[in-house]
Amino acid sequence: MVLLGACGGSGTESVTGMPAAPEKKDPLPSWNEGLAKQAIVDFVMRVTLPGSPDFASESERVAVFDNDGTLWSEQPLYFQGLFAFDQIRKMAADHPEWQEEHPYSVVLSNDPTQVATLTESDFFQIIGITHSGMTVPDFRQRVSEWLASARHPRFDVPYSEVVYLPMLELLEFLRAEGFRTFIVSGGGIEFMRVFSQEVYGIPADQVVGTTTETVFELRDGEPVIVRQPELHFLNDKGGKPVGINRFIGKQPLLAFGNSDGDLQMLQYTAGGDDPTFMGLVHHDDAEREWAYDRESHMGRLDKAWDEAEQRGWTVVSMQRDWNRIHPFEE
Repeated sequence: MVLLGACGGSGTESVTGMPAAPEKKDPLPSWNEGLAKQAIVDFVMRVTLPGSPDFASESERVAVFDNDGTLWSEQPLYFQGLFAFDQIRKMAADHPEWQEEHPYSVVLSNDPTQVATLTESDFFQIIGITHSGMTVPDFRQRVSEWLASARHPRFDVPYSEVVYLPMLELLEFLRAEGFRTFIVSGGGIEFMRVFSQEVYGIPADQVVGTTTETVFELRDGEPVIVRQPELHFLNDKGGKPVGINRFIGKQPLLAFGNSDGDLQMLQYTAGGDDPTFMGLVHHDDAEREWAYDRESHMGRLDKAWDEAEQRGWTVVSMQRDWNRIHPFEE
C-alpha cells in the first residue's frame, strides 16, 4: 500500500530559465494544518537534516507505535478480543458446559452489558483457550480467515480497514526519512504479525507484543512450534519499555500511544539523550469515530494526559487535527 509520493511538480522552468525544483508533496495530507502536524514535521526535519544540531543517524531513527486506539480502532472492543469471542462461539458446540460456565457464558450471551463486566483475568482465560493447542501457522490461518470474513459492527467493513489514515501517512513519512517503524502493543504478537505488513507496511520482525508460551514439537515428523495457553510476557504498561529493550535494543526517538497503557513507553522515549517526540492520539470525535478518554473502560487516558500537559508532549485531536480518519471515508 503506497499512500505518499516523495515529490511532485510539473518540472516547468523558473523565471531564471533554469528548471524549477519540483514542488514537494504534503507528506501528511490527512492532517489539518496546526500545532500537532507542525510539531511532527519540524521534529522529523530536525533529526534528519544533515548539519542540524539535532541530526540523528539512520541507525538511531527508531519510532514505536501502540496499535489498538493508535493505529486502528479499539471500539467497541479490542479487535483481538472480538476474534476470540468468535472463536468461543465456534467452539461452543463441543463444549455445552460453557452455556453455564463463566466467562464463556458471558460471551455466548451476546449481551454487551454482560461483556462489559469481564475482567482482565477473564480475557486472559478466553484468549488462552482460543489461541492455544495449535501450531503457529494454524493460528495465523485462523486469524487470516477471520479478518477476511468478519465485519466491523459500526462501519460494515473488514476490521483491517478500520485503520487511521493519518497514522498510515505518518508511518510512510517516517520510513521515507530513514526511520524504522515498530508496533509496540499489548496485543498478541502472532495476531498482529498476520496483518502488520499488509496493513501498515511493518514487517513481522518489527512487531513487539504480548506472547504466550510456545513449545517445539515433531508432528508426523515435521518440526513445529505449538502455542500454549500460559502467558509468557505481557507487553503493556511497564512491560512496553522492557519489550523495546528486549526486542529492539534501542531507545526510540519517537513514540505514539493513546492511553495510560502507553505512558511508560512514552516516558522511556522521553528519557533518551537525543531529541525525542512523544505523541498521544485523543479520541474526541463521536461523529466520525468515538469520543472517550478519562472515563472510558477501554483506552483510558488519564495519567498520560496529565503528563503530556506537564511535559509538553503532543496531543493529537482526531476532531481538530485529522480531516480524514479512515481510508474508506468519502
